Amino acid sequence: MRKLRLKIGVIGCGGWGKNLVRAFRELNVLHAVCDINKKALPTELQGVKLYTDYAELLKNTAVDAVVIASPATTHYQIARDSLLSDKNVFVEKPLAMSYERGKEIVKLAEERNKILMVGHIMIYHPAIVKLKSMISEGKLGRINYVYSNRLNLGKIRTEENILWSFAPHDISTILFLLEEMPNKVAAYGGAYLKQELVDITITNLSFPSGVKAHIFVSWLHPYKEQKLIVVGSEAMAVFDDLTVEKLFIYPHKVKYEEGKAPIVQKELYELVPELIKHEEPLKLECEHFVECLEKRSRPKTDGSEALAVLKVLSECQKSLDSHRGKYFIHESSYIDANVKIGVETKIWHFCHILENTVIGSNCNIGQNVMIGSNVKIGNNVKIQNNVSVYEGVTLEDDVFCGPSCVFTNVVNPRSHVSRKSEFQKTLIKRGATIGANATILCGITVGKYAFIGAGAIVTKDVPSNTLVYGTAARERRKIDDNG
Repeated sequence: MRKLRLKIGVIGCGGWGKNLVRAFRELNVLHAVCDINKKALPTELQGVKLYTDYAELLKNTAVDAVVIASPATTHYQIARDSLLSDKNVFVEKPLAMSYERGKEIVKLAEERNKILMVGHIMIYHPAIVKLKSMISEGKLGRINYVYSNRLNLGKIRTEENILWSFAPHDISTILFLLEEMPNKVAAYGGAYLKQELVDITITNLSFPSGVKAHIFVSWLHPYKEQKLIVVGSEAMAVFDDLTVEKLFIYPHKVKYEEGKAPIVQKELYELVPELIKHEEPLKLECEHFVECLEKRSRPKTDGSEALAVLKVLSECQKSLDSHRGKYFIHESSYIDANVKIGVETKIWHFCHILENTVIGSNCNIGQNVMIGSNVKIGNNVKIQNNVSVYEGVTLEDDVFCGPSCVFTNVVNPRSHVSRKSEFQKTLIKRGATIGANATILCGITVGKYAFIGAGAIVTKDVPSNTLVYGTAARERRKIDDNG
């Protein structure tokens, strides 16, 4: 039994979280548990402090590290708050709901010299570790193809879709085994229970070495199945997580002779006997985190590994969105999770659309445009090059934003002071036009069919059907709906 030196707090103890509570309790490092639902707290654990607000847990200076097992959409904020509270962090997959936010967390952990580990549990599975060793030793020959599925009729998420809920495990495993990033990604899926959340996805990955990989995930499957198949030139491996044996080797071969049809030579499968009885992957994963804390060493599934998975997930999401809707997204642009895009909308080069944003139909988003989280954009909106539409801004139907026009959302910004709670709302009503290089201060409403002249600085509300320009912008005359 490890002497209680390290003290770990677990945030979120419903679902998978309760397993983490058990594992860290068995390692004698569990100090605190937090869950927003008081009824979910494990009151039978003596000596463990209980919280319903994670901010209160983070104030506990005795806690060395936190384990985050809350809903996926909260991972970024809780991980950020934990690092700023001087805690080491173990966060369940995914690290964040976008690549950019994941980068922010990794950078923050490095700046504050904190251990950051992500719960890609399959990397710690003895059968996967053994399979990795066999591939490295050339026992399967040249790897040609990888297929993975993760299917169940289980708990259906309401925050993240099936891709972000199930596929991180499969993506992290495939990247671990192949040691390379895909150079082409295509994802297809369908939403059957809730229109905005995809329930089934099939993802195709192509790698520079020529390997192809397919990932099939679903929470609308009649039975549970978790398999990984690796097809090599000398043998084929099957990992079945729902069997006792776990890892099977099929020494099948296909012989090719010039001018003749390929000849298939089938062989009986072989078990990897040392894996019939193996340690629990969760226990191994949690032990690894504790060891990294004690030795101040880098975890196997550290921030860089998590970012590689997030990068693939983000590309999958972008492909999935483009295949589901009749809209265009240029390959150089990033579209975060839970973004809704209307039909016939076009998003051009080097754009970034942050999570939970809604963009209507028939919009045209020009080059190098950033649209912040939770922004609402109506139909037939034109946003020209080099515009940033920050959180708090709403653009109604038929709005035109000229090149390099500027929106703000804080009156008195300071780099060293967080004012996210002070964002002010800006409303640009239907049919309004904002000229090139104009600046719209936050907290302002621009009326219907108003016209903001180029270079104007708008410091107060603009009435409907009004032309304004100048610094500061002044009313010049009334105009009709056609300008």
